[in-house]
Amino acid sequence: MKVAIFNELENVLFMKKQSVIFVCLLAFGFSSPAVWANAGHHDHGTERSAAGQVGSPGKVSRTIKITALDTMRYDKNGIQVKSGETVRFVVTNAGKIRHEFTIGTREEQIEHAEMMASMPGMVHEEGNSVSLEPGVTKELIWQFGKAGAIEIACHLPGHYEAGMRARVNVKK
Repeated sequence: MKVAIFNELENVLFMKKQSVIFVCLLAFGFSSPAVWANAGHHDHGTERSAAGQVGSPGKVSRTIKITALDTMRYDKNGIQVKSGETVRFVVTNAGKIRHEFTIGTREEQIEHAEMMASMPGMVHEEGNSVSLEPGVTKELIWQFGKAGAIEIACHLPGHYEAGMRARVNVKK
């Protein structure tokens, strides 16, 4: 119970901090997306990634089920997709702690890891990333971009470093 109260208090304080930053940015006339990203606001729904973009449900060609485990692994390590393919990921957190599922290039994953380190309470619910409480299943629909290697990863503190990532090979 104490942990749940502490976590809720941490979330409230985080949101208050973001509100203060928002007001300050508006007061000084800053409204660009780059400033928002640096301020802790991270809207995946409008971003375009070198790994692709949010996919349309009507264009899904297949579904891939993935399980996030407390061993700091996903149950799949290598995934094969085609450039332009739209995939529905059904991600289940089978563990007892929170995890996330984020799609991106290696560079995007490193950037996201740095952001999560400074804001560990951040929760994702759209775009290329979803947060998963224990026992929860969520869907993410993604249209893959150009051929190459990308990653899925969890960036809660220590998870990525412990190996919670999987390679996605995008073929032509």
